[in-house]
Amino acid sequence: MSNPSDATLVVRRVIAAPAARLFAAWTEPAQLVAWFGPAGVRCLGAEVDLRVGGAYSLRNGMPDGSELVIAGTFERVEPPHRLVYSWSVGDEPPSRVTVEFTAHPGGTEVIVTHDRIASRALRDGHERGWIGCIDRLAIHIQATLPA
Repeated sequence: MSNPSDATLVVRRVIAAPAARLFAAWTEPAQLVAWFGPAGVRCLGAEVDLRVGGAYSLRNGMPDGSELVIAGTFERVEPPHRLVYSWSVGDEPPSRVTVEFTAHPGGTEVIVTHDRIASRALRDGHERGWIGCIDRLAIHIQATLPA
């Protein structure tokens, strides 16, 4: 069993957009399907009940043609600055994700903290996934900003 602190990851990126715009992209199903998932993964569907105790699910199409469902429940909803939710995918033990949107001179810093991950190997896989997601979020935001 690995040390739980070893299985926590933090991914940060500054995106040139206001926090409210990023929060909306992270919580509105129509926007989630446009960007959620790393390169090669397509979000095929998103359902979001954005309230404490509300559920969400994301259906991702994987490069091999399989589908992966990510689901959980919102623990904290603080627009436009913070989300905390449980994270369940496949047969992995549940974990927790905190997303913070913090003012930064270049726009907003998006900070994803994923903790309670069962192992170092799962942590490393999630880190690659989150980096890819944030990359695609930044592209989505730039493509949808008004001219």
